[in-house]
Amino acid sequence: MGKNRLSDQIADQLERMITDSGMTVGQRLPSERMLAERFSVSRPSLREAIRVLTSKGLVDSKQGGGTYVKQTIDAALTDPILNLVSNREDFFHDVLEVRHALDGQAAYYAASRATDDDRKKITAAYEEMIRLHEGGADPMREALADATFHLTITESSHNVVLLHIMRSLFLLLQESIKHNLDKLYTIPRVHDPLTNQHHNLMDAVMKGDPDRARIAAQEHLVFVEETLHYISKEQDRHERFLRQASILGKEVE
Repeated sequence: MGKNRLSDQIADQLERMITDSGMTVGQRLPSERMLAERFSVSRPSLREAIRVLTSKGLVDSKQGGGTYVKQTIDAALTDPILNLVSNREDFFHDVLEVRHALDGQAAYYAASRATDDDRKKITAAYEEMIRLHEGGADPMREALADATFHLTITESSHNVVLLHIMRSLFLLLQESIKHNLDKLYTIPRVHDPLTNQHHNLMDAVMKGDPDRARIAAQEHLVFVEETLHYISKEQDRHERFLRQASILGKEVE
């Protein structure tokens, strides 16, 4: 019983390490020796703990190749939703509604708790996102960089539950951002406002201003929502015009 309790305790510590350190799907865990030293346990006890996490589907151990955060951690929740998103326009609006709650809080806590290392990661994620925006990158790569920027801010909030939710929805977030950018970029000069909004969000987090960070995150989402609504109305108007023109054309014939 004591051995089982010990392995469960080590498994809990490993799980917290994976979550708290911001490890991503597919990332390799430290070596067995390093983990045993970190938790001050024997290697057999550590191996038993890793088997516990493997049985829970959290990690995948490869013979002679180390232990990795398992792909299905994020995909299990997201994949079924993505199948629905691809067929229903209103799901993208639902994602924006959820982001109002999550992004604002993530920004608030990130501004309160971000470490120097967190700030470096946020800056790097922002610069990569801007580089791809300005370079006319593949839409999915651009969306990935955008989603990664927002996820990096969430990681800096140091709220484990909030981070778990955002990671679980990461693929959905990426697909939603791609959908939004595809539509937003149909409007001239929309790039500058988006860049400014992301910069304001980053700046508020970097300067440790929680209230401004939350407002910046929410204002960004409001801009996206309002612009998408405008685009939708213009598309509807254009389609009505085409239908009316088609009817008039038939009447003339």
